[in-house]
Amino acid sequence: MERVVALLVILLVIIFGWAEGQDQESWAKRVESGKEVVTTLQFYFHDKLSGSNPSAVRIAQAAETNNSATIFGALLMIDDPLTIGPDPTSKLLGRARGLYGSAGQTDLGLIMVLNYGFTDGIYQGSSFSLLSLNPAMNPVREMAIVGGTGLFRLARGYAIAQTYSANPNGDAIVGYNVTIVTYI
Repeated sequence: MERVVALLVILLVIIFGWAEGQDQESWAKRVESGKEVVTTLQFYFHDKLSGSNPSAVRIAQAAETNNSATIFGALLMIDDPLTIGPDPTSKLLGRARGLYGSAGQTDLGLIMVLNYGFTDGIYQGSSFSLLSLNPAMNPVREMAIVGGTGLFRLARGYAIAQTYSANPNGDAIVGYNVTIVTYI
């Protein structure tokens, strides 16, 4: 009798597992790719570490971080404005939110995990995700776009970043030229 019950339980698990898999498979079929569309964007990223209302704050660091010229081991959380021009008072397009950490012992290399969300214009409600190393002292940097939401669903692409201005406090304004491939 115990064997019959055990066999019945195993069969039920297999049947319900198969039925659950059918639901997931049909959902996946609804996400179809179509024609590739290339979108280019240009905006400015305002990273402010100083003052009474910083947009980037250090949330963790290694014991050795304060002795490092590259702040190796520091981790910062950000909520940076994205604007149409380099002036901080220019039109707000959205916000970059996420974190970056200093990953370079000998040069300033920031590992960046950021979501660039748009709050205005035709891309309002859409976002793309960047996961890449930013060699911040290089005049021009290329970083990978690895996904997105809304109009940027299934996004892939790259961002070219160039520092517009920076000060000794760590505040920086960075120009971005972004190329995103999506599907319609």
